[in-house]
Amino acid sequence: MARILIIRFSALGDVAMTVPVVHSLAAEYPQHEIIVLSRTALQPLFLKLPENVSFYGADLSGKHKGLRGLNSLYAELKGLHFDYVADFHDILRAKYLRWRFRLDGVPVAAICKGRAGKKKLVRRHHKVFEKQESSFRRYADVLEKLGLPVQLKFTSIYGEGKGDFSQIEPVVGSKGNNKWIGIAPFAKHKGKIYPVEQQERVVAYFAAMPDVKVFLLGGGKSEKEVFDRWTAKYPSVLSLIGKLKMDTELNLMSHLDVILSMDSANMHLASLVNVPVVSVWGATHPYAGFMGWKQLPANTVQLDLSCRPCSVYGQKPCWRGDYACLREIKPEEIIAKIEENIR
Repeated sequence: MARILIIRFSALGDVAMTVPVVHSLAAEYPQHEIIVLSRTALQPLFLKLPENVSFYGADLSGKHKGLRGLNSLYAELKGLHFDYVADFHDILRAKYLRWRFRLDGVPVAAICKGRAGKKKLVRRHHKVFEKQESSFRRYADVLEKLGLPVQLKFTSIYGEGKGDFSQIEPVVGSKGNNKWIGIAPFAKHKGKIYPVEQQERVVAYFAAMPDVKVFLLGGGKSEKEVFDRWTAKYPSVLSLIGKLKMDTELNLMSHLDVILSMDSANMHLASLVNVPVVSVWGATHPYAGFMGWKQLPANTVQLDLSCRPCSVYGQKPCWRGDYACLREIKPEEIIAKIEENIR
């Protein structure tokens, strides 16, 4: 038996993308023990994985902050006697930890992020429009470097089923024969967010259907203000802000028929429970390698503009200044994609 450490600290979507790989590794090598090192708040992502997977929480804002904190974290991890270290992140914290392990003679391997190819994909002039390897493949490549090749066969954290409905029914009510749609209208960066006023037209359309229930997914003060306006105007729409924890939100997602999401963490969370996602892409593009696990290209909504993609992560300001890549998407296009998944 070997003990394997997998390092991936953030962000939520990127950590969620490790789950299909970790699950596949655990299933293929049941004799090995796998420990995932990440931010403590992300532990719920790994609760439903095979028994040979466990989680180690890093308190990067507290006792594991800074160089002294990293040394403390390394001392804790060293005591667990790892045989392999797989760095899925390749940032300074992770580099420091793997350097310490390497000094102690532990085999280590790190992700190749393919920065050169992504840079050519998003540059303003003379783009090289080539599909980059997915993060899932890049994570698996790290394991292969350690002599642990893995076949990615993950379906859902719930296997072939869904989450325990009794845990969410008091909040969301019974489903019956209704169609349930999740709408996650926000993302971290403006270049990923479909204009709110246009998104409302999508919400209003489905809120008017008697056999459809719409759930709003998100968090944060500004998002809550938008959701409060929408739920006041459309009584059949339910905002889930503050109502469910991450593990129960994943449970709910497993019972949805489809989710509308930006290029954001919710796309990846829905992918972990085998639910189709209609995804909207603006400044970013699936070719950068961040499409949700087993999500269909046919369910993407995006415009063919010569300027896009202009950013790998969506944080760069729009070169045109008008975010045409998002504003020129018609709500009817999104509505049609959702309807294809519920009818």
